[in-house]
Amino acid sequence: MLAVEAMEQAYAPYSRFKVGAAALVDDSRTVSGCNVENASYGATLCAECGLVSELVRSGGGLLVAVVCVDAHHQPCAPCGRCRQLLSEHAAPGLLLAMPSGIMTIEEILPDQFTGSDIARVTAVPGTAGAQRRSAGDLGASRGGLVLPGDVGAAPGQEADV
Repeated sequence: MLAVEAMEQAYAPYSRFKVGAAALVDDSRTVSGCNVENASYGATLCAECGLVSELVRSGGGLLVAVVCVDAHHQPCAPCGRCRQLLSEHAAPGLLLAMPSGIMTIEEILPDQFTGSDIARVTAVPGTAGAQRRSAGDLGASRGGLVLPGDVGAAPGQEADV
C-alpha cells in the first residue's frame, strides 16, 4: 500500500508519530507524502503537505480519494490545517479514509474557506464578487462583534468592530 510505503519514509525523530498519505487523482495517477518533522515543531510538514506538493509538482489535478496511515497501518485523521489544504485540491465529494470510516471532505470540513471567500472581500466594488455586509445584514451588534442570528439591529446599522 502506497500510504504505508510513504509512512515508512517519514522523518519523525521528535514525536515518533510517523504518518504516510496516499491519494488517487482524477486522472488515475497516485501521489503520496510523509510527515517531515522539524525541531521547531511549527515548521513540521504533515504527510498531506507532501502529498499535495507531489500533486502540484507532477501536473496538478483533483484529489478523488485520500488515506493517511499511522505506524500501525491504521487510518488517521488529517489535522485541521491539512483538511483545509486537501479541500483546496479536492474533487467534489473527495473521499477520505477516517478512523471511523469513509467520509467526504464536506463532512470533515463543513463551510470550507475557499477562493470565493477571498474574492467576496477583495473584489472591486460594483463587480459581481463584491459584497458589503452591515450589522443589519448579519444581525445585532454585540460589543462590536456581529454574530449571525443576533436580533435587534436596525437594518443598515454598521458594526462597530
